[in-house]
Amino acid sequence: MKIALGSDHGGYELKEYIKEHLENKGIDFVDYGTGSTESVDYPEYGYKVAKAVKDGECDRGIICCGTGIGISISANKVPGIRCALCSDSYSARMSREHNNANVLALGGRVVGKDLAFEIVDTWLKAEFQGGRHERRVNKISDIEKEFTK
Repeated sequence: MKIALGSDHGGYELKEYIKEHLENKGIDFVDYGTGSTESVDYPEYGYKVAKAVKDGECDRGIICCGTGIGISISANKVPGIRCALCSDSYSARMSREHNNANVLALGGRVVGKDLAFEIVDTWLKAEFQGGRHERRVNKISDIEKEFTK
């Protein structure tokens, strides 16, 4: 599994912790930036990660900004992306099992690194359950298709 990583300045430190965590677990990743705490615009990095997942360059993505809100909204503008903003491991697991989320958003000013590691590990381990959930995810895709014609 290859993970696309990205953040703005508000999520930079958390992204760096997550990179080290993934490295320690032997999980391959690509860092799409940013490279410092210097102020940047989160939509650029949400887009880069979402595009990498959509284009198949990476299997899933993890993005961070100060709250996780702005960057998740940006990522969700890319067709085919289901980005979930999670602040707890239960939501992370459900986002995969029920919603087939392919991008995880975290708030660098909201969750600490230990909680972030728990959320990331839970999210990476969880698998989509399909069944009745697939019907619902397909309905989300149908809504998206209506507006991308």
